[in-house]
Amino acid sequence: MDKSGIFVGATVGSISVFIIFSALFIIPTESDETTLEIQNQIDEINELILTNSESKILSLTDIFEKAEPGVVRVNTQRNQTINDVGGVGSGFVFDKRGHIITNAHVINDSTKTIVTFLDGRSYNAEIIGIDEYTDIGVIKVNADLKLLQPLSLGDSSNLKVGEPITAIGNPFGLSGSMTSGIISQMGRLLPSGSGYSIPDVIQTDAAINPGNSGGPLLNMRGDIVGINTAIQSTTGEFTGVGFAIPSQTVAKIVPTLISEGEYNHPWIGISGRDIDPDMAKVLGLEDALGFLVITVVEDSPAWDAGLIGSDKTIEVEGREYSIGGDIITAVDGIDVRKIDDILIHLQRVKTVGDEMDLEILRDNRTTNVTIVLQERPNWK
Repeated sequence: MDKSGIFVGATVGSISVFIIFSALFIIPTESDETTLEIQNQIDEINELILTNSESKILSLTDIFEKAEPGVVRVNTQRNQTINDVGGVGSGFVFDKRGHIITNAHVINDSTKTIVTFLDGRSYNAEIIGIDEYTDIGVIKVNADLKLLQPLSLGDSSNLKVGEPITAIGNPFGLSGSMTSGIISQMGRLLPSGSGYSIPDVIQTDAAINPGNSGGPLLNMRGDIVGINTAIQSTTGEFTGVGFAIPSQTVAKIVPTLISEGEYNHPWIGISGRDIDPDMAKVLGLEDALGFLVITVVEDSPAWDAGLIGSDKTIEVEGREYSIGGDIITAVDGIDVRKIDDILIHLQRVKTVGDEMDLEILRDNRTTNVTIVLQERPNWK
């Protein structure tokens, strides 16, 4: 386990997935017809989100009664042997066509996936799409239409710290369990087994345990604002810090997973470090803000745009510092305090082929560089 003690809020009886911090990166365009279909799905989702944001506040009991029929249990097997106990996760109904949303780590490498509904009826599920970079997975069942009760997507971008929320899932295999808490913070950077960190993640103190993975995090209107995905713990059990993938990310990724089976993310192609007070002092900066570029990946968007990485190091009070690289201070007019701000901006609004304007500090002068985002390479 990595020292951060961050666990995927994983599947019961299955392999535990540990997440490790890493660098930054996002995808390609489809045919015009496919792109139009995906855009229509996104527009429909956004219209639903707008409508749902105006619904009334509910009690916890009302939220549970509203959401429970759309929450499912997801059982998986990863071996063909009769002794394989498999794993248990959660999921929720996305549409009347039988699409179920869960976590990628719940279904990844599964040789058999079974979805069980509230009334106990179970169906074999087909894996439709997986995006390890956001830990989102989509499966599909050919179930009785009466069982397919889609849950409403809410708008995670409107969440506030301190706002009450609730989680429903199958912790430790205990089906239909509900816990509640608050939004502890927004915009977290979550380590991922994919080799890239997941940006813009919700932190909550609602109890999330193994088996909750893939289940919905709901606001007090009963709308989904996140997918429960991980906990921070040294024991593997909940200690007050849980994480969820925001519904804003779900709305962006899922339509493409349904139509294409995968989502290609854009990337910049740099690595570096945030400017802390010590680094700011070494570099002669007034404020400890921005991201220092240390390495520029060859043939990446950053390379093509002429970004410069650090070319030397100096030692100050026994500590080495990289110097000479560009310092990114803003992206598309948004101030950059640290790498999280760049990654969140990429995740929320950028796709492959988009341009992004970087404001950089180079040789004590501020300049602007425009990069064209390319498809993120898979270096696993």
